[in-house]
Amino acid sequence: MELQVLTTEDLEKFRKQLLTDIENLLNVKYPKKWLKTNEVMDLLGMSEVTLQTLRNKGKIPFRKLGGTVYFNAEELDQYIQQLGE
Repeated sequence: MELQVLTTEDLEKFRKQLLTDIENLLNVKYPKKWLKTNEVMDLLGMSEVTLQTLRNKGKIPFRKLGGTVYFNAEELDQYIQQLGE
């Protein structure tokens, strides 16, 4: 196994790339205007129970049509941006 040495410059490059990647994730524009529960769970990396709790507390707006819950992609974007502040 070869030993690799990381320099301060290497760490700085990594930090900048990581920040760029996070910024790009936060600025994702969705191809769909409305997302279903499972899509939002995947996007936010949370369980159905956590998402339900956020809905119940009014933190994430949603619409219900028949038995299906839909989330507006733009409103979710605003919620994600609030988390980063």
